[in-house]
Amino acid sequence: MQITVSGHHVDITNSLRSYVDTRLEKLERHFDKITHINVILTVEKLRQKAESTVLISGGEVYADAESDDMYAAIDMLTDKLDRQLIKQKEKFSDKKLKIR
Repeated sequence: MQITVSGHHVDITNSLRSYVDTRLEKLERHFDKITHINVILTVEKLRQKAESTVLISGGEVYADAESDDMYAAIDMLTDKLDRQLIKQKEKFSDKKLKIR
């Protein structure tokens, strides 16, 4: 799994990058067919935004989150992605069962 982190109007520090990496590595526990994750962190005045596109086999999953704190936005983003990936995995396993 490859993770790309970029920032708009924010410097991506080593601590911020490592925090994103550790939070997103947990997604592999629920869905192991992740090929690439693209994360964009944005700061606009008082609004901190984190958005991500996860490329998986058979499609992609997108989520975004906003908060006053960047770390809280990253946490909300990973929670949203986690729920979507679990749902995607259930759809994938349902299709496999119907084929057999």
